[in-house]
Amino acid sequence: MPTERDELRRFLMAVHPYDALAPEVLDDLLPAFRPRAMAAGEPVYAYGEELEGLYLIRAGAVEVRDVNGAQISALGPRNSFGERGLTRDGLAVTSARTAADTQLLVLPKADFLRLVETQPAAKKFFDRQRAPRPKRQDLATSRVETLMARTPLTCAPGDTVQQAAQMMAETHVSSICITEGDMLKGIATIRDLSGKVVARALPYDTPVADVMTPDPVSLAPSAIGSDVLHMMMERRIGHVPVCEAGRLVGMVTQTDLTRFQAMTSAELVSEIAHAADAEAMAKVTARIPDLLVQLVAGGNRHEVVTRLITDIADTATRRLLTLAEQKLGPAPVPYLWLACGSQGRQEQTGVSDQDNCLILSDDATEADMAYFAQLAKFVCDGLDRCGYVYCPGDMMATNPRWCQPLRVWRGYFDGWIAKPSPEAQMLASVMFDLRPIGGDERLFEDLQTATLARAARNSIFVAHMVSNALKHTPPLGLLRGFATIRSGEHKNTVDLKHNGVVPVVDLGRVYALQGQLPEANTRARLEAARTAGVLSKTGGQDLLDAYDLIAETRLEHQARQIKTGGRPDNYLAPSVLSDFERSHLRDAFVVVKSLQSALGHGKGALG
Repeated sequence: MPTERDELRRFLMAVHPYDALAPEVLDDLLPAFRPRAMAAGEPVYAYGEELEGLYLIRAGAVEVRDVNGAQISALGPRNSFGERGLTRDGLAVTSARTAADTQLLVLPKADFLRLVETQPAAKKFFDRQRAPRPKRQDLATSRVETLMARTPLTCAPGDTVQQAAQMMAETHVSSICITEGDMLKGIATIRDLSGKVVARALPYDTPVADVMTPDPVSLAPSAIGSDVLHMMMERRIGHVPVCEAGRLVGMVTQTDLTRFQAMTSAELVSEIAHAADAEAMAKVTARIPDLLVQLVAGGNRHEVVTRLITDIADTATRRLLTLAEQKLGPAPVPYLWLACGSQGRQEQTGVSDQDNCLILSDDATEADMAYFAQLAKFVCDGLDRCGYVYCPGDMMATNPRWCQPLRVWRGYFDGWIAKPSPEAQMLASVMFDLRPIGGDERLFEDLQTATLARAARNSIFVAHMVSNALKHTPPLGLLRGFATIRSGEHKNTVDLKHNGVVPVVDLGRVYALQGQLPEANTRARLEAARTAGVLSKTGGQDLLDAYDLIAETRLEHQARQIKTGGRPDNYLAPSVLSDFERSHLRDAFVVVKSLQSALGHGKGALG
């Protein structure tokens, strides 16, 4: 009959990171766990108390609340809590109470710290700061799945060599895979057709199976670029099929390797800067998804990836402004084109619409407005052609409301600050992310400085902005720690934009307002707020770490979708994540919720 020790071992072997411990390590750890039975509604610990150890739920449910009493997490069996305090100063940074009759396992502080110090799996699991990512992309170490073409040309063994040649000519490729179903049987290249068919004067109706290379060498998607390079050099081949269990899933050619090495954001920027029209630019921006995959696979941080992708949109905008002036003639008065939204913050990903406006010199006359209306239409139409779709909310320079002289813009901001209605809050939130793209930047300098100072002095406006910043909340709930979307197209997913990134963006905007900080980029705002004392050092670092994890999870999700031939979006199914990834993503959402609660109660970041 199993003993309590056996039951405990069986339970822990189903919980990460204990399932990764060596059997002897786990056996040595078993006696340290202290069982505790608690009735529903009992406090486990209070904020600021010294924690006795790490808590692990064996059965039941626990609610975790922040310093202001707002619930930030609802936990069930196999969830741990309390580690954040243990790895800082040993004091609880939250409070916890049972929500049902609960059985806890308590791992004393000394045993927990020893476990983290001696066991890499435990350290990795409980350390919320992720390991540094490589800073530079390297062809030799990039995975084959990021290099390969995902729809290789195929034909059946019985198809003729003429049919194969025609297919290759029509698709402008130099090889064709011969398959039965989705199983790879052989490969034929241009060299095979010229050397085996033309040189030998074989009939054009010869089956392609007669000239193909049967059972060609292949690689798995998990192979790396150096494997491809070495195979090509050793065997003197230029085409390597990619297979999983014999099933053809892709093809890597020498051209793919060259393109991978050559495709950088700088290359795309250069091509766009010299494009003759929007059509030519669209062919370049169509490669942005592949660039995103490449940048993510290369280990670049999220703020680097989004900055490089935004640079392409900036260049496209400036090129369209130049083309517009070539078509319409020089502008009658100075003007400034600005971006807001994700482009304004330099945070564009694989999913972006356009948000922009025009500030005109106060010398502009009514007659001049027709010119700028044409200029705005030319640029916005061009951006839409390049994949930056029209803003659903009409926040574009083509809307006469957002194409006005500087004096009108001053009036807009004065009105929003003086009377912070719901619409004013929304518009101010968007416009506080403005960033000059092309034109006379002097039109914005005084406007930004004066507006920040005036807004920061108006406590009612700041309070409304704080309220607006709390409307988007992290998706914390009962189901595996996440509140997923319950119905519709995106059922059982979490929205990594509106419930993940946007809450941090909103917090950063308020901190910038409170500190009168000119930065528009969210991460730059958080860093500046911490330096200026608007955020405490520890609270600011927690929020930066949480934001990094959420933003990188979003980019990795989009990269996965692109690699599998899909369109990138922001809807992540938690089920695709490992227990480790889910746990840390939940921790990141908890941090954001805590900072929202602190802001809502008029306090700084938790220190």
